[in-house]
Amino acid sequence: MDAELFPRERTEVAPGAVHLPGWLDPPAQRELLEACRDWAARPPAGLRTVRTPGGGTMTARQVCLAWHWYPYAYARTVVDGDGSPVKPFPEWLGELGRRAVRGTLGEPHAAPYDIALINFYGADARMGMHRDSDEKSHAPVVSLSLGDTCVFRFGNTETRTRPYTDVELRSGDLFVFGGPARLAHHGVPKVYPDTGPPELGLTGRLNITLRVSGL
Repeated sequence: MDAELFPRERTEVAPGAVHLPGWLDPPAQRELLEACRDWAARPPAGLRTVRTPGGGTMTARQVCLAWHWYPYAYARTVVDGDGSPVKPFPEWLGELGRRAVRGTLGEPHAAPYDIALINFYGADARMGMHRDSDEKSHAPVVSLSLGDTCVFRFGNTETRTRPYTDVELRSGDLFVFGGPARLAHHGVPKVYPDTGPPELGLTGRLNITLRVSGL
């Protein structure tokens, strides 16, 4: 039986962590995709490969808005690259983040979102278990998915290992985590190639993560 016959519903994965399937409708997905393509292609500070302190590279490539993330800090310029200034963070994206928090955690959020990390995953890209702990603010993290479906592994605050919950994130899905779940470890162990909506015209997966810097 086709699993799509069964509607996917809002799920509280852990206290403070909510998955809301299909939050972005197709027109909103296309609009966000076009913005991501512009940010990735237009200088300065376009799509880049992130290098780790040990000399390795992340398999997901990244674009940053307002604050440039590098392991494990933020800067206003690409300090681990050519020194280019980071693109600005648009107000409409901040409002999208505030709406996401209201729609999932049911609470107003006054602090302005001012960081966007856009990660592009090809078919073989992965993201190891980690915590979003480089910000000064513990405001909720907003995660939006476009394109291919992935397994999103949401864990605990103490360790990178079990217990964790695997969640299937599809194009248009929203995941928000704050409160007691704000510093939970999470990662992407698998991407399913060619599973995105054909009409979107995206090969691979984009994850748009919005954060409040507190900087």
